[in-house]
Amino acid sequence: MKRLFRGLAWSLLAAGVLLALLLLGGFVYLRSSLPQAQGRMSLRGLSAPVEVVRDGKGVVRVRAASLGDLFFAQGFVHGQERLWQMEFQRRVGQGRLSEVLGEATLPQDRFLRTWGFYRAAEEAYKRLYPEEREAVEAYAAGVNAFLRSGHPLPPEFLLLGFRPEPWTGPDVLVWAKMMSYDLSGNWEEELRRHRLLARGVSPERLLELIPPYPEDAPTILRSEDLRLSLRREEAPIALLQMAPPRFLEASNNWVVSGSRTVTGKPFLANDPHLGLQAPSLWFLMALEAPGYRAIGASLPGVPGIVIGRNDRIAWGVTNVGADVQDLYLLEEVAGGYRYRGQVVPYRVREERIRIRGGREEVLVVRETVYGPVITDALQDPPKTPMALRWVSLDPEDHLLMAFLGVNRARNWEEFLAALEDYSAPSQNFVYADVEGNIGYVAPGKFPIRRPGHTGMVPVPGDGSWDWLGYRRPEDWPRAFNPPRGYLVTANHRVTPEGFPYALTYDWAEPYRARRIEELLLAKEKLSLEEIKAIQLDQKSLLYRDFRPVLEALTPLAERSVRWRERLLAWDGTMAAGSEEALAFALWYTELTRLPEREVGEAFWDEPRYLLKALREGDRNCDQPETEYPETCLDYAALALERALDRKEALGARAWGAVHRATFPHAVLTHTPLGRLSDRALPFGGDRYTVNVGPFDPKTLRMDQGPSYRQIVDLSDMEGSLFVHPMGQSGHFLSPHYADLLPLWAGGRYLPMRFAGEGRTLLLEPGR
Repeated sequence: MKRLFRGLAWSLLAAGVLLALLLLGGFVYLRSSLPQAQGRMSLRGLSAPVEVVRDGKGVVRVRAASLGDLFFAQGFVHGQERLWQMEFQRRVGQGRLSEVLGEATLPQDRFLRTWGFYRAAEEAYKRLYPEEREAVEAYAAGVNAFLRSGHPLPPEFLLLGFRPEPWTGPDVLVWAKMMSYDLSGNWEEELRRHRLLARGVSPERLLELIPPYPEDAPTILRSEDLRLSLRREEAPIALLQMAPPRFLEASNNWVVSGSRTVTGKPFLANDPHLGLQAPSLWFLMALEAPGYRAIGASLPGVPGIVIGRNDRIAWGVTNVGADVQDLYLLEEVAGGYRYRGQVVPYRVREERIRIRGGREEVLVVRETVYGPVITDALQDPPKTPMALRWVSLDPEDHLLMAFLGVNRARNWEEFLAALEDYSAPSQNFVYADVEGNIGYVAPGKFPIRRPGHTGMVPVPGDGSWDWLGYRRPEDWPRAFNPPRGYLVTANHRVTPEGFPYALTYDWAEPYRARRIEELLLAKEKLSLEEIKAIQLDQKSLLYRDFRPVLEALTPLAERSVRWRERLLAWDGTMAAGSEEALAFALWYTELTRLPEREVGEAFWDEPRYLLKALREGDRNCDQPETEYPETCLDYAALALERALDRKEALGARAWGAVHRATFPHAVLTHTPLGRLSDRALPFGGDRYTVNVGPFDPKTLRMDQGPSYRQIVDLSDMEGSLFVHPMGQSGHFLSPHYADLLPLWAGGRYLPMRFAGEGRTLLLEPGR
C-alpha cells in the first residue's frame, strides 16, 4: 500500500499532546494494553475450549476442537496483537481514513472510494460458499470477542480518540482486495505509456526505452514441462505492447526435488518482497483443528495461512504480475459515453466522506459497463477519461476458499483442486510434498482478449475491445516433477515461446532468476544451509553486466581512475559493509538519469536500455550544456564523477550507512512517538539481488524487501525455518514488537514447527 500513501505528510499530534498523555498516566495505560498471554478467558461464541500457546518469540500456536472455534480464536489473537493494523487496513479498504486522520488523507479516500474496493468486498461476501462464510463469520466473531473483552485498546486508538466498530464479513474480505490492488500495476503502466506517447515518444522509440523481455532469458516453465502442444493463438504483437514492468513488487521462490538434495527429499524456499512496515505485514501462526493443520505466515485481518505448510505439503507464492486490468478510453457525449453505437448514461453513485473535525464531502463517482472512471480520482488526469475493468472488482470472488483448501490439501491433486477457486492476484505457486513430488501452477482469472488487444495501452471503450471471458483452470500454466529437478520463480516470464496465450507482456528483469538458477546448479546436491545461502545472496548480476562499461570508459579525474580500478577488482557483492557497493549503486543511479529530458522522469531504471545506449550510442548522451558532442561512454564517465561527488557529500564509507531498511508506522511515524514505533537498520543488496534491497534513488532508503522468509525441509518438516522482520506484536512497548528484526537482518530463522512450549492462554466458552 505504500504507493497510495507515499508523501503523506501530516501531524495530528504535537509534543504537547504527548506530554498531556504522559501526565495523565499514559504509560500505565499503555502497559495495560499489552495482550494477555496466559491464564483463562471466557468468551461468548466459542463452542469448546481453545488452547493458545505463545513461544519465546511470540509465535502463536492455536489448537481447537473445530474449524469454527479455530478461526474464532485466530481472529481473537490477531485482534490482541494487531488490532490497530487491522483497523487501519480496513479503513484503507473502506476509504475512511479521513474520519480519524483528517484532511491530509482526503485524496487517498477519494481514490479508494472511486475504485470501490469495499463495495466489491460487500458483493463478494454475499456470494461466498457456505464453508467460506462460516470461516469469515467465525473469524469476525473472534475479533469482536476481543473488542467486547474490555481489554484496553492499543495506544493508537487513545491518541486518535476513537473506538473501533464491530467487525463484519466484508471487513475480512477487503484486505485481500487491497493486496490484489498492490500486486496489480498494469493500469499504471497503461497510463504511463499513454502519457509517453502524448509527449511525442514514438512506439518504436518506446520499445528502445522499455525493451521487451530478452529472448535468451530464462522462463519459469520450459517446453518440456508443459503437457500441451505449444502454438500461438494471438495476432502479432505490436512492438509498443511488449514492455517489461516497473512497479510490481519482487519476490522469489523455488523448489528442488530430492534428486538434487542431500536428504533425498525436496526443499521449498520463498521470500515475498513487499512493503516494509511497523508492525510487520505478516503474523506467524500454527493452526490445528480436526482435519486442519497448517503453519506459516498469516495476514492479520484474514483467516487461515497464506504461505506455509501442513503435515504433507508445502507451498510458496510470488507475484505473476498477470495483466488483469484494462483502461478504456471513453468518448463522452451529452449525458454519457458512446458504447456499441449508442449513448449510455453513466451510473452515478455518491460517496459521503466524513472528515475529522465534522466536515463531510460528497464524492460523485461515475460508473460504466467496464467499471469506475478512475481518472476522475487522479490528481493529474489525462484529457480523455478512462474507465477500469479489473477482475478483483467482479461481484464473485472465492480467493479465501482457495487458500483454505490449500491449507488442508494432502497431495498435488487436492492442491490443484483447491486452487480452481483462485481469482486474483495471480501468484506463482510452487509445491512440494513428503512423497518427493514438486510442482508449479499459476492460478487466476486471466481475461480472454480479442485478437490485437494485448492490454498494454488503453483502448477505446466503445465495446469493440471487451473481454470475452476467462481462461479455464485446466489451461493454466503448470508443471509437475520436471525432469531438471527444480522450479524457480522470481517474477520473470512464466511461459516459453509458443504457449497458447499471454499472461502479460510485463515481466521483471531476469537477474534474480538467473542468479538463483546459477546457485542451484553450482552443486550436485544441495543442503539446507546451501538453500539458506541462496536466499541470503547479494551478489549483483547487474554489476556483471555493467562491468564492461567501466572497463571501456575513460575516467575524467584521478579519483575516478582509482575508483574504476577498485570497482573492477570488486566481486559485485552488494554487502551492507561494502564501500564498492555504495560507489556502484551511486554510479548506476546516475546512469539512470540518461533519458530524463526525453521521458520526463528523473530516474529511468531500465538496465537493458542503458546497456545498449552505453555500448551503441543514444540521442540522450550528448549534454546540451556543453559545446562539444559527448559520446555515451563520455556520459558514463561523467556519471562516475557525479556519483563520487555524491558519495563525498554523503560522507559514507559503506553501502549500509546510507542504504537502510526502514520500517515506518502508518500513523506514529508522523508524531513524536515515531521514535518509539519506527525502526531502521543497515542493509545490503539492490533491486536485482536475490536478497533484494530496492531503494529510492533520491534518498537511497529501502522501503521494500523480504517481508517473510521460509525454507521447508520435506525430509524433516519440523526442521523447517521461517522468519519475518519486526516482530509478532503491533504494540511498541511489547518485547515482541521488534525482536525478530536482528534475526531477519542477520540471515537467521526461527524453527517452523507445530510442537512448542510457552505461555498458555485457555479460551473457554462463555455466556
